[in-house]
Amino acid sequence: MLTRLNIRNSKSSLDSAAWGGRLLLLMLLLISGTAWAKDGGHGTRSKLSDELQNLDGGKKVNVIVQFTSTPTSRHFAKLTGRGAALHRKLTVIKGGAFKHLPASVLKDLANDPEVAYISPDRPVKLSAMGVANGQNVYPSQAINADLAWALGFDGSGIAVAVVDSGIGEHPDLHNQNNGNSRVVYSESFLGAGTTTADQYGHGTHVTGIIAGNGAAAAYSNRFHGIAPGVSLVNLRVLDQNGAGTDSSVIAAIQRAVELQSTYNIRVMNLSLGRGVYESYKLDPLCQAVEQAWRAGIVVVAAAGNSGRDNTLGTQGYGTINAPANDPYVITVGATATAGLTVRINDTIASYSSKGPTLIDHVVKPDLVAPGNQIVSLRVPGSTLDVDYAKFSITAPCDVTLTDTCTTFSGSPQYFKLSGTSMSTPMVSGAAALILQEQPELTPDQVKARLMKTAWKGFTPYGSSMDTQGHKYSTQYDVFTYGAGYLDMYGAMLNTDVSQGAALSPTASYNALTRTVSISTSSYGVPVCWNSSVLWGASVIWGANVFVNSSSVLWGSSEIWGANTSQGFTLLWGSSVLWGSTTFTALSADDDG
Repeated sequence: MLTRLNIRNSKSSLDSAAWGGRLLLLMLLLISGTAWAKDGGHGTRSKLSDELQNLDGGKKVNVIVQFTSTPTSRHFAKLTGRGAALHRKLTVIKGGAFKHLPASVLKDLANDPEVAYISPDRPVKLSAMGVANGQNVYPSQAINADLAWALGFDGSGIAVAVVDSGIGEHPDLHNQNNGNSRVVYSESFLGAGTTTADQYGHGTHVTGIIAGNGAAAAYSNRFHGIAPGVSLVNLRVLDQNGAGTDSSVIAAIQRAVELQSTYNIRVMNLSLGRGVYESYKLDPLCQAVEQAWRAGIVVVAAAGNSGRDNTLGTQGYGTINAPANDPYVITVGATATAGLTVRINDTIASYSSKGPTLIDHVVKPDLVAPGNQIVSLRVPGSTLDVDYAKFSITAPCDVTLTDTCTTFSGSPQYFKLSGTSMSTPMVSGAAALILQEQPELTPDQVKARLMKTAWKGFTPYGSSMDTQGHKYSTQYDVFTYGAGYLDMYGAMLNTDVSQGAALSPTASYNALTRTVSISTSSYGVPVCWNSSVLWGASVIWGANVFVNSSSVLWGSSEIWGANTSQGFTLLWGSSVLWGSTTFTALSADDDG
């Protein structure tokens, strides 16, 4: 988990703060926020990320440098000539990754007019999964997947790029007609000679949710992937311990863009994330996913698993990870499924990260999907399989609806995990079905359609419980559920085609009226939510979450009215930077 996730296991009582004090804080933050906006958030050193400030000059660092134009050998020589080694060319972000750069030259590089931004090649790491004994879930009916399949679509002709820990061999990922593997391309970004197989076990589980066809077991209809006909592009960026780097993820995204036309890659799944260190406009991961989006690839990213984090008194708000904080991508939160066939009693999973995003205050997540105790593909001998062997699902077998095998043979083919890692591939699979039905749609049009048709029938307040019995209260708002619950059938039947970008809006706080409003005015491009009533904000996010056309009805007396000044500052202070130093597999668990 993120290092802050387990600091508090139970819900803390929130201290009240005087509004007068908050107004003073807001004024100070507005002043600092204005300065931050002028120079990129880092004062006179705006081209260097915070982690690179004031380093010992004798230290050597691995960095990602973004240039102001597509780099040539001359640009790379600016670093190699100062002692660094070129690790990777990252032209997708007009940059490169470099090793062993002397810290003493950082400020000199930052003053170079051809350098746009310098950040560390941040470590990425997948955390251990928290799963519990409970109901085995593959909630196809809760998201109306069964009705969507009845329309005759399975994702055939569409390729999904899975940027993760690799894809292992599994019968469910083969074509049932000819037996050929549907993994059409594999590459590892962990260094020369490394395998593309999944030694960790996370990427294969994610892939099964997207594309598994249930061929390995008698209960194929229960543990059936969302788009069982898609082709798969395996881009491995994480090792057997779930570890990697920013540059490996960016290189994989770059490869997906390069291979898009070869394999018809229309969707990319990123069930991983890390802390937010700077605006999405500077973050190299965010810049990479934006380029994939502009190239015509629907990018689907996990929101994160810090929804229980109340370290700063925010009740899990403001915990969306990067690159899910980018307004272009589809960001997915997780629900805990109460039943396999209906969704009325489903609630947000307590660990599902909530918006708005840090620094930029983008309204996230965009929608939610089931993510708790989801059954998918097992990789025998992988790290997760060894660590969580007791959560394997015995198969193949003659199974009843209660998952009780009367006879079985062979080794288990499935196991269960929880987290926004698991909800994200459900949306990726849904996007693939939509694109099979209407291949001419753009990523923006797919995003808009998924959000417009998302189910919005949640109760105003709810609660969920973790495996230790701690209870977490939630409320229905745009920063928790986004536009609502994935409805595959509704999305497949919808014929509306949005015009303009589908950028997630930003949120702003008005201290005088004590309201939070959403807006797209800062983007400078036509945004479809503002174009007409058909794509109006209340239509997308639900009229019952607004005071008026833009002010969000957000239980101010329960969130902001009782929030600490510290939490208030965190969410609405543009100058605040906060994030984990690890890249984590977005998996956690609620007690089913």
